[in-house]
Amino acid sequence: MWKQIVGYGALLAVGTVALQWLDYQRLVRTHSGDIYLFLVAASFLVLGIVLGVRIFATPAAADFDGNPKAQAALGLSGRELEVLHELAAGHSNKEIAARLHVSPNTVKTHVARLFEKLGARRRTEAIRRARELGIVP
Repeated sequence: MWKQIVGYGALLAVGTVALQWLDYQRLVRTHSGDIYLFLVAASFLVLGIVLGVRIFATPAAADFDGNPKAQAALGLSGRELEVLHELAAGHSNKEIAARLHVSPNTVKTHVARLFEKLGARRRTEAIRRARELGIVP
């Protein structure tokens, strides 16, 4: 009994596939221009996306090393460098002191030494000079 059911099911499946194939053939014959136009448009779309991604992709940023030669030439200590990075981030002396776990007077001392070493009179000058030298990003 089940062999007959499977046989009839297979026969119906083959008939359905044949009808769908004929319908597909009719569709292709009547709308071949539209199908070709769609394929060309899809090709240009994919090509445009690929070229756009390659042309307008931002290059990978180079790793920031902090210019160790300039740091050594200026004689910056590790703590002064940390203070300089905090200055560049726009933090006040109190904020820097809290972040580095030192007193505000210690931060003032480090800032004064940074001004001397960088030849600056203000924070903005010191940060600008440090960026020119590549010490801070």
